[in-house]
Formats: sequence, structure tokens, C-alpha cells
Amino acid sequence: PKRAAPAAQAPPPAQHRAPPPAAAPAAAPPATAPAGGGMLSGLMGSMASGMAMGTGMAVANRAVDAVMGPRQTEVVHRTEGAPPQAQAQNTCQFQQEQLAQCLKSSSDATSCQSFMDALKACQQTA
Repeated sequence: PKRAAPAAQAPPPAQHRAPPPAAAPAAAPPATAPAGGGMLSGLMGSMASGMAMGTGMAVANRAVDAVMGPRQTEVVHRTEGAPPQAQAQNTCQFQQEQLAQCLKSSSDATSCQSFMDALKACQQTA
């Protein structure tokens, strides 16, 4: 009699198998830098904002002038003629030169005290 072919061995029971590897989480897409036009785009945007602000201010000034009437400004020059300080400097020029000469030639500033006193006295009387 013929023998039956041995039956294929059954796979090991499920409890002995290793669990399937966990699916790796999907990596986040790399962060992309915002697409910009470079340095000039920021500069041009700032210039446009400044022009718009200037135009808006001009329109607002016109509106205020229309309601309140035109503004009048008066310019007062305070430097007409020689100012008193400049006159005092001109009259005490000699004392200033003496003090400067003493300070250049001497390493000790206290030796020039008499020239400093003369300059102060001149400035007070002028």
C-alpha cells in the first residue's frame, strides 16, 4: 500500500510570532521660508507707505485750512546782529590766546590759573 505524503507542517502558533513593526509617523513637511522679494521689496513697501502717509497728511492739512482758515506763520530771527556771547569772545580774544598758549607750553594746568582768571574777568565785564 502506498503511504500518504506527510502533511505540510502548520505555521507556529500566533502567540510566538513577533508583532508587525509599528508604522513610522509621517514626517512633517520641512518649513519653507516665506517667498519674498528681498530687501528692495521691503524698502519699496516702506516708501509707498510713507508717500501715502504724506499725501494723507497734506489732505488733512488742506481740510483743516478750509474749515479754520489759512494759517499764518511768522519767522523770527534771533541772530540778527552779533549775539552778546560772540561780542564777549571778540573782546576777550587776547586772554583766550594767552590761556591757550600757556596750556600748550605747560604740562601743569595749575600754572595757567592766572590766565584763566583773567579770561573769566574779561568775560564778566564784557
